Amino acid sequence: MVALNRFDDYQIHFNRPCLVGKELHYIAQAIHFGYSAGDGVFTRRCHALLEQELGVTKALLTTSCTDALEMAALLLQLQPGDEVIVPSFTFVSTANAFVLHGAHPVFIDIRPDTLNLDETQLERLISQRTRAIVPVHYAGVGCEMDAICAIAASHGVVVVEDNAHGLFGKYRNRYLGTFGAFATQSFHETKNFICGEGGALLINDPAYSERAEIIREKGTNRSRFYRGQVDKYTWVDIGSSFLPSDLLAAFLFAQLEARTEIQTKRKRIWEYYWNHLIDWASVLGIRLPIIPEHCEQPYHMFYLLLPTLDDRQALIAHLKSCGILSVFHYLPLHLSEMGRRFGGKEGDCPVTEEMSDRLLRLPFYNDLTEADQSRVVSALKEFKLVSTKMIPVQMPVLSQSEA
Repeated sequence: MVALNRFDDYQIHFNRPCLVGKELHYIAQAIHFGYSAGDGVFTRRCHALLEQELGVTKALLTTSCTDALEMAALLLQLQPGDEVIVPSFTFVSTANAFVLHGAHPVFIDIRPDTLNLDETQLERLISQRTRAIVPVHYAGVGCEMDAICAIAASHGVVVVEDNAHGLFGKYRNRYLGTFGAFATQSFHETKNFICGEGGALLINDPAYSERAEIIREKGTNRSRFYRGQVDKYTWVDIGSSFLPSDLLAAFLFAQLEARTEIQTKRKRIWEYYWNHLIDWASVLGIRLPIIPEHCEQPYHMFYLLLPTLDDRQALIAHLKSCGILSVFHYLPLHLSEMGRRFGGKEGDCPVTEEMSDRLLRLPFYNDLTEADQSRVVSALKEFKLVSTKMIPVQMPVLSQSEA
């Protein structure tokens, strides 16, 4: 018999997609309405919810966060040789979406505390060719957006927030995704709110709204036609088919409706790890996530920073022997095969290189039970470091909302 899942050997998975109750009912409704393609009833409901809750000018669902990033690249009308500053510590899509449209990625290092783009390095990386800065809110913890936006504005550079991890997180009491001209969201099955595969482009600068609709609709003015603004629609610009099916939007709408319930569950899971691991981690020189007091996280993930790569790999193996799947995260983009083609070399982003080696993510999903978390914690406390290296640990700080 063929295994249904490559992770079937694990008793506690790293991630599991979870239902909240109305997903299948809404999918049936979408079929009953007789329109399951993009921009149906549930797509419009998702748009309205995101726009009203976040206060953005326009929200447009896409088939992925990658597609949302590509839409941002098209809206910027990038030319070959234009530069886009992106953190090396991020998923490949953050860079690839802009490279596909002619841009040259300029890799920036991350802060050692939040693992977000290091805003103090921006000025030296901006050139006359810089068109955009793409801060990634790692683990849903906000980048230093005041400084980033001020630097971008002083150079006439657009900010595009990659907010794949951070929906409903806040920086200084303002929602992530509302600072840049654009922001992108992910509804991949590993995120807080899911529909299997999906994303959204958030538009905060109304000057881009109409063209964003056109690009998303294969370069046509179809959206204007459905609003009765033109008597027929036609090809008016470049574009592609970025619309998700309304069946996916129906699933997603059920998740977004239950956002308070989902976030409450995730907060409990995050705080359980924190409360049961803080003393153990301090003794061993293992660092837990750092949440600045001016940030409100959406509880996207819980990670550990081990003293060394050997320790990280040994802990992954130890947890596997206990039936628990834990995983590392991003490899430095500047050291990848493609990154080196753009001039990346060892030592360019030293914090990224170090943190990538040491980071380990623990199982985290909406229906993770306290009993399973207890097993994870017990397995962690049985682990012995393989190295003798002790890293001075900066004690993580909980924001006021979590204290």
